[in-house]
Amino acid sequence: MSEYMTTQEVAATLRTSPETIRYWRHTGKGPRSFKVGRRVLYAKEDIDAFIAAAMAESEA
Repeated sequence: MSEYMTTQEVAATLRTSPETIRYWRHTGKGPRSFKVGRRVLYAKEDIDAFIAAAMAESEA
């Protein structure tokens, strides 16, 4: 079963602000997210994939 993270937890993991995470979600740039009620959540594996893609892009 996946572990889920809040916007604040994702921001702490990526060392950025929650506002940046919200902006990325709005523009479609950030990791995949979904809503449960009013909460926006992120699967940990999607965060890991987002980090891996960013690393691969920076190495290219």
